[in-house]
Amino acid sequence: MAVAADILTEEARRFAEARRVGRLATADGAGAPHVIPFCYALVGSCFYFVVDEKPKRTRTGLKRLRNLRVNPRVAFVIDDYDDDWEHLAFLLVQGAAAVVTDAEEFAQALAALRVRYPQYQGMALRFDEHPMVRIAPLRSHLWHARSRAG
Repeated sequence: MAVAADILTEEARRFAEARRVGRLATADGAGAPHVIPFCYALVGSCFYFVVDEKPKRTRTGLKRLRNLRVNPRVAFVIDDYDDDWEHLAFLLVQGAAAVVTDAEEFAQALAALRVRYPQYQGMALRFDEHPMVRIAPLRSHLWHARSRAG
């Protein structure tokens, strides 16, 4: 498994682990952005997501994977929205993404994803058919509106 410097604070880790979905931004070689919601698991210092069995035209030709092949830099946000803006919060992570090529790393991250998302327990997510991506954080920023209120 890849080892990355853990740049997430304990508070940022708790925030990420307590939320269910993030919004992942990738960009193609020309810099055109592409943003999608994604399910993730935090394993060690890295975030992981898998291309699952939800309906898609293709698994390996997805825009996010094509983008990562030409530009591995990504960003994602995990956030809380509330009409009471004193409850707004987000975690912004910028990182380097790579498709997981090690079967053991795939199995460990898949186990964590299955714990977080019971829907994955019924899916036959296989190393050779379902690409998984590791995101190694390079920067992160956790923001809470209440910490800014005076």
